[in-house]
Amino acid sequence: MAILVDSETRLLVQGLGRDGSFQASRTRAYGTNMVAAVHPGRNGQKFEDNVPFFSQVADAVEQTGANTGVIFVPAPFAMDAIIEQVDAGLELVVCITEGVPVIDMVKVMAYIKDKPTRLIGSNCPGVLSPADKAKVGIIPSNIVKPGNVGVVSRSGTLTYEAIAQLVQHGLGQSTCVGIGGDPVHGTTFTDVLELFETDNETEAIVLIGEIGGTREQLAADYIKKHINKPVVAAIAGQSAPVGKRMGHAGAIITGKAAMASEKINSLAEAGVHIAESPALIGAKMKEVLG
Repeated sequence: MAILVDSETRLLVQGLGRDGSFQASRTRAYGTNMVAAVHPGRNGQKFEDNVPFFSQVADAVEQTGANTGVIFVPAPFAMDAIIEQVDAGLELVVCITEGVPVIDMVKVMAYIKDKPTRLIGSNCPGVLSPADKAKVGIIPSNIVKPGNVGVVSRSGTLTYEAIAQLVQHGLGQSTCVGIGGDPVHGTTFTDVLELFETDNETEAIVLIGEIGGTREQLAADYIKKHINKPVVAAIAGQSAPVGKRMGHAGAIITGKAAMASEKINSLAEAGVHIAESPALIGAKMKEVLG
């Protein structure tokens, strides 16, 4: 089995402008079961002459049985889209949109605190499980390979890089998860680590962190206490200057704990195998697995 998305995923796509339509088309071509599209003013139409459009998420869920949603709406409307999908009862909501105001994500996290929906993102590449042809987001399907290594990353681009390296070394993936790099977001490293630990298809885990915050230290503590599978980690931003944001809103050194060296030390102390550079992730995993 995979985690988060699989052959049972029934996908709803919200926000089918240029980018959303492009990604939805790629998702369908890969083989993911996209059952509904939500976009203002298109109710009654069909996406690619096949998938029904709806104006409201609740109507789409009721009529199609969608259980997973992905969001491509512009940043000013992302909070409302997330809440609409949560209220419609979707089990998993993945928000790809970048630039969502931090205050909006704070409100979202407070709203969903006691609700059963799992949120991934915002500002993330999403989730892909190769063996099940289940793609929710923007991870390129042409670079993955079914296998037994789980991938979780704050960085979208480094998610793709790690996947490509693993494949180059003959290693496939169970599920690839990009959790996003913004300061406030849904699913965390520890959430995904817990899922991978209990997944019988996942034999090893790649974790890709970056400067900023203390999420990697929290992951290290969780790994030390709860993870029995081998973990390979890389931390991006080892040469980043203090106080300068590097790409993601959350990738900024604001104190000693946010530095790459502190994260690497915490992970190493937890028994994690450290790839000295993101360019060495695949080689390190190959070495660990033998």
